[in-house]
Formats: sequence, structure tokens, C-alpha cells
Amino acid sequence: MNTDADVLSPAMPESEPFTDAEAAVSRLEALYAQATNFLYDQFTRTLGGHRPAARVRAFYPEVRLTTTSHAKADSRLSFGHVATPGTYVATITRPDLFRNYLIQQIGHLLRNHGVPVHVGPSTTPIPVHFAVASSPHVNVPQEGVLDFSLRDVFDVPDLATTNDDIVNGTARPNPDGSDHLAPFTAQRVDYSLARLSHYTATDAGHFQNFVLFTNYQFYVEEFEAYARQCLADPASGYTSFVGPGNVQITSSDGDLATPLKMPQMPTYHLKRRGGQGITLVNIGVGPSNAKTATDHIAVLRPHAWLMVGHCAGLRNSQSLGDFVLAHAYVREDHVLDADLPVWVPIPALAEIQIALQEAVADVAHMDGFDLKKIMRTGTVATIDNRNWELRDQSGPVQRLSQSRAIALDMESATIAANGFRFRVPYGTLLCVSDKPLHGELKLPGMATDFYRTQVSRHLLIGVRAMEKLRDMPVERIHSRKLRSFEETAFL
Repeated sequence: MNTDADVLSPAMPESEPFTDAEAAVSRLEALYAQATNFLYDQFTRTLGGHRPAARVRAFYPEVRLTTTSHAKADSRLSFGHVATPGTYVATITRPDLFRNYLIQQIGHLLRNHGVPVHVGPSTTPIPVHFAVASSPHVNVPQEGVLDFSLRDVFDVPDLATTNDDIVNGTARPNPDGSDHLAPFTAQRVDYSLARLSHYTATDAGHFQNFVLFTNYQFYVEEFEAYARQCLADPASGYTSFVGPGNVQITSSDGDLATPLKMPQMPTYHLKRRGGQGITLVNIGVGPSNAKTATDHIAVLRPHAWLMVGHCAGLRNSQSLGDFVLAHAYVREDHVLDADLPVWVPIPALAEIQIALQEAVADVAHMDGFDLKKIMRTGTVATIDNRNWELRDQSGPVQRLSQSRAIALDMESATIAANGFRFRVPYGTLLCVSDKPLHGELKLPGMATDFYRTQVSRHLLIGVRAMEKLRDMPVERIHSRKLRSFEETAFL
């Protein structure tokens, strides 16, 4: 323990060089455990009435790379190397949760640059809220509950290091002149891990690498039914199914208890070894929810996320139940305008598009030109007004027609745009549930029949697409289309 008149902290070991990725991550785990255990012990003592005589502080571990030459990296890769010589740093949290990811990313650095990475304590304090977040028996009291201000003794979250400046391309170099090695700081990751638990009622450790978003509860019911079929088949490779409240079943007839109070975004995980399963998030309706969910799931660095929900068909040639494969987006959701201007194009990703089209063909038993009977590829418009069709039609309809939009919803462009912003491969496959411009409104009787016949097939298509993406090499999924001029080496 280090102690002086002002600060009480754990011993600060020297930074160490590593040429083995697994050893480097093990060192990160040891440093993180030392720091958080120290904060946990000091905090529980404080709650017991033993206020420390000095300020209590512990630090996130960091990974540091210094290279003096340009990397001779495979130009086909979109990650795993830094662009220019210099020093690059990433603060790290929860190395136990991100172990596989960190081993992969550090391994690429070691191979591409031929120099060691250094692991040691950073200069970024760990907020006490995040240090005790994984301890179910400890709650951080709100300001005013204790007889002293918590921030007088412990570090609390700091917005200066809890933001999206790196992914938004507006971050400046670190105070020591080093640049950024990862897309998120440790505090930004910790913040999202805490919010994920709140919004989804499942721990971050249950999230899988392939994420489906939907906007209707019917998809959840079909996902559970599919999961139970998989658990009944040992050859499926799926090992368990997790629902809100972290309730987990490992057999097809397991009891998946429903919490007394459901979270805002109920989330379910069909788990597979190595996190290679599928997560389904019911984000509900609206672009705000879509942004919130993707803002936080992005820190987990999933390999792909897809929107599989309902939409309004805008063409008279479409029928209820037809599919829409988005290849472009009209963004009138407005929730990302400050982070990603609307003039930024959101390109379709070939790998995702092909996987979705092949999945539709597999499930519908159609191929080639016949697919046009049930699926149309085109522009999807996303708006922030649920009852847009009740307004004067001249303005919205003209814009939709000029854009060549074939469908409209309230989430898809937001999810795709945030995928673009966070470098997470994205895609959209919607199902036409109504045609308001042609007098086919989604009324209760129609909706019941529609959901009964279409949801199961739609959900299965989304799952099949994810399974196709899972079979691809990671280097192929993560497209260079999502990388800017100067990128972090970590995905």
C-alpha cells in the first residue's frame, strides 16, 4: 500500500514488457483485481463507519505500444496495427470479461509490429461505483446519505474520460502525448456495462458476439421457442438460454422464470462456447431506444448486429409479410445528428447483405428471381414520429418518393448508423406489417393473423443469417468500409 498525507492507494508496480498476448492479459487481470479489491475493501470499511484519513484511489491498468517504424501489415486487414510510428495507449477494465478480445487484439499488435506491449497501472482513477458494480451486496449510496461527500474520499465517474470522442474522431492525444489504442476508454466501457445491466436486466457476460434487435415481443417468444429446440439437440452447439434477471436454463424443458418487473429492453441470450451464440434485444419502438441500446452494446465489440422488426411498406406492389432488405437509409430519426451528420452515407456491407439474402432463400425455399416475390431490396426511411401518416402527406410522401424508399420504420437507420459509427457490422431485414399509404392499416385483427404466420419465419431468417456470419473469419466480417483515415488498432 502506498500512503501519504493526501492519497491512500495500492502499491504501484512498474510497467512490464510482454511478447505473449495471453501473459499480457493475465497481467492486466492481476492489476485490475488488485485495484478493485483495494477499493472494495476501503469502501466497505467506510460504509461500516471507518472513514479513511486520506483520499482513496486506485488506477485502471493500461496497455501501451511504442513503435518507431511503420508496420508491414496485411493491407486487407482493417484492424490490428497502428498507422504511424508513435506511442499508443488503452486503459482497460474488466479484463476477465474481455479476455478473448484482448488476447486477439494484442496478438495482432505483437505479430504486426514485432515489438513488445507494456502492461502496467495507468494514471486514470477507477470510480468507486464501477469498482464495486459486480458485487451484488454493495450499493453506492446517493449523495447526502453519508455524513460526508463521497467524492471527497473516492473517485467518481468523470465525463472527461467517459465520452465517444475516440469513435467520433474528435479525440485529442493523451496528456502525455500518446495516442489512442482502443475505441473506448475504460471509464466509457464501465459506464456502458452498468447501463446494460440496468436496461436489459442481464449481465454483460451473457451477451454474445451476434446481436439481433427487434421491436416486438412476438419475436422474443419465437426466440425462446427456437432456443428450446436447440437445447434439445446436442449437435446444435448451443449450451444455455438466459433471460432477464439472469435466469438461465440448459435444457429444453427448463423453467425460465419471468421477473416481477421487466426491464426497459428485455434481452435474451442463446449462448454458445466462446460467446459465439446469439443475443436478442427487444428495444421497443423508437430511435431513442435504438440509440441507447447500441451505444452501450458497442463497448462489447460484437461481430455483427441486425435489425429484424416490422415496417410500413411504401409501395403498392408490396404485400403484408413481404421482406425488405435495406441497402440504404434515409435518416430522419435525429438522435445521432450531433455525432454522425446526416450527410455521412451509411453503406451496405456486402458480407451482411449476402448472409441475409441467403438466409431468406434457405428459410423460404426460394432462390434467384423467385426471391423477388417475397423480398425487395431498397432504401429504408427511419423517422422519429410514430404517427407520421396523420400529418399533411405532401411533404413526407414527396421526400420518401424522391429517396426511392420502399419501407419506413423508427429504428433501422439508427441501428445501422450507430453500427457505422462504432465500427460494428450492421444490417437490416424488415417485414411489412402495414401499408398506410395504401389504406392497409395495422389493425388488431389483421395484426394477430399477421404475427401468427410471419414472425416465426422472420426470426428464423435472422438467426440463420447470424449463423452464416459466425462461420466467416473475423477478418472478413469487419469491413474496411467502417474504418476512417486514422483508426485505433483495436477493433
